[in-house]
Amino acid sequence: MSDLPFPILMRDAVMYMVALILSICVHEFGHAWIADKLGDPLPKAQGRVTMNPAAHVDPLGTLLFPLLGFFMRGMGGPMMLGWGKPVRVSLSARHLSRRFSTKTSHMFIALAGPMMNVLFALVLSGVYIALWRFGGDSAHELAQPVLSIVGMNLGLACFNLIPCPPLDGGAVLRALLPRSLEFISDALEQYGFIIFFALLATRALTFIMIPATKLILWWQISLMTFAVRL
Repeated sequence: MSDLPFPILMRDAVMYMVALILSICVHEFGHAWIADKLGDPLPKAQGRVTMNPAAHVDPLGTLLFPLLGFFMRGMGGPMMLGWGKPVRVSLSARHLSRRFSTKTSHMFIALAGPMMNVLFALVLSGVYIALWRFGGDSAHELAQPVLSIVGMNLGLACFNLIPCPPLDGGAVLRALLPRSLEFISDALEQYGFIIFFALLATRALTFIMIPATKLILWWQISLMTFAVRL
């Protein structure tokens, strides 16, 4: 376990879970909102076009696994971010209100989740700078958790764009592949879960995420440098 005192460890766990739940809600809301704007009636009918956590939280993916990952981190285990309840869509030609094909619409819906995390990270970056620029000591203490949530959202965005189903990147890949190469996407959809968990079990995902990790670290350091120099 971690060397931190138990009360501090529990405080950090609660803060981590609140930040993760909020970030996952932003992500799933993005999927649902874009699907609704494209004319799909299902997300709104299922109550998914909302920021209410109750609509998006998955008991295993949003609560149990992330908590296990948080406490396992102190024992050298992997850090797991988690996932929300998937947004179901029922796009068809009669539903589409925009001049996009069904394939392109699915790509926009898939991209919406990661892009909402990026947008959330940008908004929180502004909050971080404001806390340093206009706040006192207490605001500076609050700025560090905000910076961590910025990194969390950028990490969620990059992770979900890995082109392997069931991640959003798998749907993006299917939309971008020419018809002659759709067999690649078909194979990934058939074996995507197996490939994904193999990558997770072998920690190959850590290697795949190295460029994203470096980008996130660069963004956080740049934010800190910019805020201090204001």
